[in-house]
Amino acid sequence: MKSWARHPLRVTGRLLWLGAELLLAAISYARYCAFRPHEALPAARARWLQRSSPRVLRIFRVETHVSEGIPCNGLLVCNHLSYLDVLVLAAISPSQFVSKSEVRHWPVFGWFARLAGTIFVNRNKPSQAAQSADEIAAALRGGALVVLFPEGTSSGGETVLPFKSSLLEPATRNVHALTAGLIGYQLPDGDVSEEVCYWKDMTLLPHLINLLSKCAVRAAVGFTELRQGSSNRKELARQLHSEVLKLKASFAE
Repeated sequence: MKSWARHPLRVTGRLLWLGAELLLAAISYARYCAFRPHEALPAARARWLQRSSPRVLRIFRVETHVSEGIPCNGLLVCNHLSYLDVLVLAAISPSQFVSKSEVRHWPVFGWFARLAGTIFVNRNKPSQAAQSADEIAAALRGGALVVLFPEGTSSGGETVLPFKSSLLEPATRNVHALTAGLIGYQLPDGDVSEEVCYWKDMTLLPHLINLLSKCAVRAAVGFTELRQGSSNRKELARQLHSEVLKLKASFAE
């Protein structure tokens, strides 16, 4: 791989560091989560992920700048650019994530996702949307901050894709806090859309190794609370999408 050949010591060192951090994370999970009672497990997993994520982000030299208004519960909907999104958001606030079922089988990040109690959604079976919505509703009732990427896929960051509404049903009842979020990246020595964003037909391992070769990554995260949502999930999806676009415009100023 070209990036490994250009920076062999950096990439090799960071891969070994990543392996060590994953081992430490596994030990930490066994200590803090493995023997928790069922009702306390989701919160313990979210705190475990919050403790582990900054350690992994340091391997990638990710520096994060966060706006005010960080949510601590309810539903957070955010644009989706990369597998780094989960680590960045989890480091900011204890969270439970909703993800496509394919992530379950990813090396490294799939393991993290399973241990963290991620709600997996099979997008090839729309009939299962109701079951996934029920899992989201249960997590919200438990006081969790649930993070949903309603674009349904990641993008290169030039725009925010339309939001899918199928998993927003629990938010239409206006019982839980509802927050829109935007995440963006800067890469001093590369192209964000091709080297940080994970999309199109990219393959995880080559992308990961290339990202490990970079000198640093800057992440910026903004939040805005939706004061009055709609009881119609499609209209709610449009409202949230509009709020994220406003955040994107403010980032560009």
